[in-house]
Parts: sequence; structure tokens; C-alpha cells
Amino acid sequence: MGLELRILDLIQKLHTPVGDQVMCAITKLGNVGVIWITLVLGLLLIPKTRRCGAVLAAALLINTVLCNGIIKPCVARPRPCDVNTAIQLLVPRPSGWSFPSGHTSASFASASALFFHAHRRNTAISESQTAAKKLWKPVLVLAFLIAFSRLYLYVHYPTDVLGGMLLGCLSGYAGCRIMALWMRRTQHQRYDL
Repeated sequence: MGLELRILDLIQKLHTPVGDQVMCAITKLGNVGVIWITLVLGLLLIPKTRRCGAVLAAALLINTVLCNGIIKPCVARPRPCDVNTAIQLLVPRPSGWSFPSGHTSASFASASALFFHAHRRNTAISESQTAAKKLWKPVLVLAFLIAFSRLYLYVHYPTDVLGGMLLGCLSGYAGCRIMALWMRRTQHQRYDL
């Protein structure tokens, strides 16, 4: 943990009043997954992007169960702000354990679900895939910003963020695969990765 705290302390040197406001705003987008739930609902409401929304919803559900329901309680890692209490937090102290970062894992689950849906092997490109192709890059940029904000705000260790990235990518892939299997069984349509 010593090296990770030193990395976080180096990041603290990047603080500026504008940076503080920007990072607080970015991290708020990931609070309770509000940005990702909003995106899922928007995609589900439009018939042409409904499959994309279903893939994203499946990825986020898988991620929530794995991250918050299983891994965090099993690892039970204290947050860096609990170890180094001299740091003045810019956000309310998050509840729960530190590893993996839930904000990061949900963000990367969303980006990877969109990526895998956009690039699935299929004979014809659907409008749902077209929407995913337009969305996955901006969502990935936002995912990286949210991940960095968790370090900047001193609420996660670097390995929490890396673990969140990995878990998110696995959840995105799993969500896409599960929806592909479900579509094949329920609608007898080809929906391959």
C-alpha cells in the first residue's frame, strides 16, 4: 500500500480549484451509476436501439453483482482516505469498501458492452450496432475520466481502479454474450459475437 499511497500523494499535487470542480463533477456522474442507468433507459426506450440497451443493462447487472455483492465484501479493503486521514476530501466519504472501484467497473462495463455489441460478428449491421459504434468511444473517454477522478479525489487506490477496469471489461463481455444467447433462444435470430 505504501507505493500506492505515494502515487496518490503525487496526484494530489495536480490539484487546482478548477480541476477540483471538474473532478467532483465527473465523479458525480458515476454516483450510483446514474449516467449509465440513464443511458440504458434512453436506449431501451428507442425500439431501434433496444438490443443495445439490453446488452448494456445485462453488463451493468452482472457488474453490480460481482463488484458490490461479491468482491468488495470478500476483499474488504479500507479506502486510502481511511488510511491517510490527513487528506481533506472534496467529496463525502464513500461508504463501502475500496476494491474494486465501483465507479470504474460500471464505467468500463458500459464502454466494453457497447464495444462488444458494436463489433459482434453478424451478416448485417443493425441500427442497434450502429448506435453502439457511435457511443462506445465517448463512453470510453468518460470511463477513463471517472476512473482518474477516483484517484484524484483520494477515494481509491490505483489497484482498485485497475481491478475495476478489468472487472468492467469482463462484465461487458459477459453481458454481450448472455444477451446473444438469450436472443438466439427466444427469437431464433443470429446474434453472434
